[in-house]
Amino acid sequence: MAKAITYSEAGVSIEANDEMVERISADVRSTHGPRVMHLHNAFAGLFRLDYDEKLFRKNYRNPVLVACTDGVGTKVKIAAEMKCYNTVGIDLVAMSVNDMLVQGAEPLFFLDYVAVNRLTPGQIAEMVAGVSEGCRQADCALIGGETAEMPDVYRRDEFDMAGFAVGVVEKNRIVTGEHVEVGDSVIGLASSGIHSNGYSLVRRICFDREKLKVSDEIAELGETLGAALLRPTRIYVRAIMGLLKKYKVKKVVKAMAHITGGGLVGNIPRVLPKDCDVVINRKWPVPAVFDYLRRLGPVEEEEMYRVFNMGIGYVLVVAPGFTRSIMAHLRKLGEQPYFLGKVKRGSGKVILQ
Repeated sequence: MAKAITYSEAGVSIEANDEMVERISADVRSTHGPRVMHLHNAFAGLFRLDYDEKLFRKNYRNPVLVACTDGVGTKVKIAAEMKCYNTVGIDLVAMSVNDMLVQGAEPLFFLDYVAVNRLTPGQIAEMVAGVSEGCRQADCALIGGETAEMPDVYRRDEFDMAGFAVGVVEKNRIVTGEHVEVGDSVIGLASSGIHSNGYSLVRRICFDREKLKVSDEIAELGETLGAALLRPTRIYVRAIMGLLKKYKVKKVVKAMAHITGGGLVGNIPRVLPKDCDVVINRKWPVPAVFDYLRRLGPVEEEEMYRVFNMGIGYVLVVAPGFTRSIMAHLRKLGEQPYFLGKVKRGSGKVILQ
């Protein structure tokens, strides 16, 4: 008779999972507000949409739920090589909450999924600490998640992440882009760097062709290559929510776009009417990391703008008479806004000048 085999011998540790849950509990709870309902040993997270208590009252008249899901892409491979796991969690939250902002939605709660070769409680705790930090920046609650230990799918030290966010917007405040018209102004908000798109090209340039290491000091960047590449995605929630609350009656923000894969030329057309173009003047300061990658590649400038955000992580199309006041308010909210250009008659494309 064959010797009995255990789950641990198959590569999965229940004990490690229990230790991991204990380690992450404080970080997870740090994201909870009064609308999160705590139920001991629940199989799902509970969140109250309306909340009547006087101090934290928040009710909706005609709420529309908005949901997003995303990952971090091959940026996780750089994190794995650097053994630095507390930044990609911020990226994970950013990719979903910045997307739902485009419709004017307030992020409510977030769930994460982490898949690993072998569950190391300390490593997972770092990842969840990053997710929790992202949720705090986005003012949303981390109410659940899943960690999957899959030695037959992922090689040693490999991992992947996915995130799921749910938000809400009043039906009559949904930002659709349908009222964009000729003459409207286009404002861009500075990115923190590469964010979380284009990393397959980054890795091809830096590691496959140039054989660089994440520990290499890059003089023109003033830091190691790894530090420049792992800088987390900027989360725009507080600034955009603050701006939309300032203009509760007048709908001066007509369209918005999160600049992810496809860059400015690929994402702005998604929120334009078919008879409008956006003409952008390239006068903002492009972060040094993009010029470094362009020359190192080499990569054609057109391709750079097609793949990367090039220093602009979020775009707003606004009524022209409110351009200055909106930019001033965005500065007060901690953002660096740039006037990018105007909406012109056209066929739904972006023209870079």
